[in-house]
Amino acid sequence: MVRLGKAQTPAQAAGEILHRAARIEDTFHRWRERRGRKRGLTATIIPYSSYGTTDWARVLCRVVLTRGTEASKKRAENVRGWRSFFSIPVNDEVVTVTIGGRAVQLTPGRGGVIDKQVDVALEPGWQTATLDSAGSDATITHIFVVDPRATFGIISDVDDTVMVTALPRPLLAAWNTFVLDEHARRPVAGMAVLYDRLARTNPLAPVVYLSTGAWNVAPTLTRFLRRNLYPRGAMLLTDWGPTHDRWFRSGAEHKRESLRRLASEFPRIKWLLVGDDGQHDEKIYGDFATSHPDNVAAVAIRQLSTREAVLAGGRSTSTERERESSIPWLYASDGARLAVELRELGLVDD
Repeated sequence: MVRLGKAQTPAQAAGEILHRAARIEDTFHRWRERRGRKRGLTATIIPYSSYGTTDWARVLCRVVLTRGTEASKKRAENVRGWRSFFSIPVNDEVVTVTIGGRAVQLTPGRGGVIDKQVDVALEPGWQTATLDSAGSDATITHIFVVDPRATFGIISDVDDTVMVTALPRPLLAAWNTFVLDEHARRPVAGMAVLYDRLARTNPLAPVVYLSTGAWNVAPTLTRFLRRNLYPRGAMLLTDWGPTHDRWFRSGAEHKRESLRRLASEFPRIKWLLVGDDGQHDEKIYGDFATSHPDNVAAVAIRQLSTREAVLAGGRSTSTERERESSIPWLYASDGARLAVELRELGLVDD
């Protein structure tokens, strides 16, 4: 068994001093953890779907305290909205990850989140890893191992791209954080069918849902995607709260870093980038397409309705760079219309 140690942020690895807000948050969480353990709460591991290659797997999960009963563990995974942010994160629990016949030990970083790459030989397709810790029952996480032959993949935004948000942008983060209930959301028309057609046309393609939402709501989003028949995929969210250098982390920077990482990890894959025209996706995808043109097959932008655009604070405007780009930029109001344009590119079968 190999122990890889605690997941560290780049700032921690470099020895940077944490922002004052982050130090306050860490102190508060340690106090809550001590109180929780005195009340008999035990560690529970919440798994998140991830991805990997035939040589390594990216392990994503979160460790929180619950009462240790089966019912409390299910509540920890199924809790939605503001309640998910009252869970007590744990960052000193040793988690044993068993995958591909290899066992490694990991400990969470800030917020109780484990995000670690484990070297292991795996077969392409969906694989499972077992996660357990002392005093906690084992749980299973699912990892999509990308076939070395894969040359196409899908990266999709979530809010206003696969699910209708219809909220003012200043309230979006608060809604996702404290109110989100997958039953109160409706899917964007035609997008689930489009993604299913893309997956059937490109059976080796990895699917990644890239959102600025917090890990706390990952189970809620996963249930929404599953109930509305979106294809299975890895979920890349972000840790909520202060970072090492600011009060709140940047959702846009989270997306940029994730795109750069995926391009580095899968240099042979050209990604279809799917988002909406509510301010940021076009800019983020445009910058990525300019810096990594060999990693972008096309950019598909779902155009918001007039009401949605007003609530979003307007639409982003196409730049000269996008109009002159050699990479196709597609615009439509729903999945059916985007499918027509993607079919002309050969990315979707008739």
